[in-house]
Amino acid sequence: MVLQAQEGRLTTSAVRILVATAVPAERDAVAGAFAGGTTEVRLPGSALLHRTRAGYDLLAAGVGPALAAAGTATALTAAALDGRPYALVVSAGIAGGFRPAAPVGSLVVADEIIAADLGAETADGFVPVTELGFGTVSHRPPDPLVRATAEATGARPGAVLTVSTVTGSAARAAELRARHPHALAEAMEGFGVAEAAAAHGVPVLEIRAVSNPVGPRDRAAWRIADALAALTEAFGKLAPALESWNPHDQ
Repeated sequence: MVLQAQEGRLTTSAVRILVATAVPAERDAVAGAFAGGTTEVRLPGSALLHRTRAGYDLLAAGVGPALAAAGTATALTAAALDGRPYALVVSAGIAGGFRPAAPVGSLVVADEIIAADLGAETADGFVPVTELGFGTVSHRPPDPLVRATAEATGARPGAVLTVSTVTGSAARAAELRARHPHALAEAMEGFGVAEAAAAHGVPVLEIRAVSNPVGPRDRAAWRIADALAALTEAFGKLAPALESWNPHDQ
């Protein structure tokens, strides 16, 4: 995969991949997997970092599903208007893991990206927005790419929940697991990234490094630096799988 920077713009001779994270620390962890310099490309409200010797544009879109969707949509729209659309969007970062399936330090890859708190509370419990007759609450990444990611990185496949409020109690963690028994992790951006990608007809992948357990907030138990290092290592292993992936193989 060969990309070049020309007059502050990006050109490519192969598949273009956009990696969207929440914060710069996650973006920089992904960037650390690749050699070469960085070219900055300004967008409305944000900037893309292009790794000069790797086929990725990296975006720190912001925290939460709304900013993630807006930032990703801006990058996708800019690329499409420039006649160089992306073939894949990757939501990446750290996450809380549901014990014991996703312990601290492990990697997870989403086989389903779920908006876990998009809906309504009722006397009978939570009702997803789809049961209210609106929208969607789930996106599924391409199965071949999920399998390739799992094989390349050792990440466990399962559902990754997107929440607007991070879980801070055992009761909330148990409630989420009861509604989504195959969930491995929760984060705050994946569904927003997936919604933007779906609007552009672009497939999405989500990969997360677990920094803390889902449940009662215990900052002393968080291992953010370790999770960021695991994210760097994961992308170092993942790059060949992404670069050889056929975007028509879905």
